[in-house]
Amino acid sequence: MKKEVLNVKKLDKNVELPEYVLDTDVGLDLRANEELTIEPNGQETVKTGLIIEIPKGCVGLIRDRVGVITQMGVHTSAGTFDPAYRGEVSVVLTNFGEEEVYIEKGMRIAQLIILPVIKAKVKEVKALKDTLRGKRSFGSTGLKDVIKELDELEEMAKKAK
Repeated sequence: MKKEVLNVKKLDKNVELPEYVLDTDVGLDLRANEELTIEPNGQETVKTGLIIEIPKGCVGLIRDRVGVITQMGVHTSAGTFDPAYRGEVSVVLTNFGEEEVYIEKGMRIAQLIILPVIKAKVKEVKALKDTLRGKRSFGSTGLKDVIKELDELEEMAKKAK
């Protein structure tokens, strides 16, 4: 796994830097730099007190922390930023629960995943290559469908022999 340097500026001397808790983690934990309450079905933007310089050729994705989801019913609602952004990193949290949720200063609220990005050259075409999935949409690759398709392919292979 390639390691890049992640330049981080603290806006408050007491803020903790993002960190990988375990060597195998892919996300850096981000902490709240303020206390606030999120009402049921409410949304709040939580400041981290950090400015992060995403390496050139990469993107920073702010994602849920499983503990926050399962214990509090709170999800991140947005969070993609590119190497040119130099503002404070904030995390948009939405409370899907029925109780208000209290966010404590210093609480791990989200994780930052840094990924390399491929810039695509957009080209208009008249047709696209066919695939096994084709136009089938959400839920189309469920196990039942996969088994049916494999059976059909096996049958076609038998007939071709």
